[in-house]
Amino acid sequence: MKAILETQGLSRSFNGFHAVLDVNLSVAEGSIHALIGPNGAGKTTCFNLLTRFIEPTAGRIRYQGEDITRRKADAVARDGLVRSFQISAVFGQLSVFENVRLAVQRERGFSMDWWRSERVLARFDDRTHELLAEVGLSEWTTVPAAELPYGRKRALELATTLALKPRVLLLDEPMAGMGAEDIVQAAQLIRRAAQGRTVLMVEHNLSVVADLCDRITVLARGEVLAEGDYAAVSKDPRVVEAYLGQGTHTHAAVSTGAAHG
Repeated sequence: MKAILETQGLSRSFNGFHAVLDVNLSVAEGSIHALIGPNGAGKTTCFNLLTRFIEPTAGRIRYQGEDITRRKADAVARDGLVRSFQISAVFGQLSVFENVRLAVQRERGFSMDWWRSERVLARFDDRTHELLAEVGLSEWTTVPAAELPYGRKRALELATTLALKPRVLLLDEPMAGMGAEDIVQAAQLIRRAAQGRTVLMVEHNLSVVADLCDRITVLARGEVLAEGDYAAVSKDPRVVEAYLGQGTHTHAAVSTGAAHG
């Protein structure tokens, strides 16, 4: 399939330490692609480079066929390369509905219009309700965001991210801190969110990666260690070594998600 996001020789050093080194990444349009690896592998740094939060030391980034290596983060986001964060980013005192409508209002430009009358803001209501339905929050509209269960709060964050109309959705550890029931719901949400979009996700829960992702890139010490579908990378001795610390273990421990990066 055609690549919508790709890098060539992408590198980032900090005072001589290579956090990301010569990474060649190709994310196919319409796919769910995972970036995995042990702690310190360079996954979040790679995300920060792709979304232009930090400058690369070397290499190129192309999005929709255009070189975006020197573009600013806000311009890249407006073009549909949108990310979520590990840290919760909702307004706890506002209702679920108000959080999402505030994100939808972005289409008016730089003004968030929070002082406008309900009559003026009502034009955004239909789209807000659509997004809430997409993430399963239609029954939670009046609840203050701070009172949501953790899994529902992450669903709200996804709704506000989808309000930005992403073509490529970058999810940074979407399952972090979730229990088993929340993980199942979150995986279903990501699958729905991927309809008509491309998803690139950093995720430690390998059973989720196995279930959701079309392709996986494994990083270790800032470099690409292996790439392919889950069946292939989970059997790669280098991947087993990177996760478990010794090659004598079988790939079964990796495929069950027992080792988290």
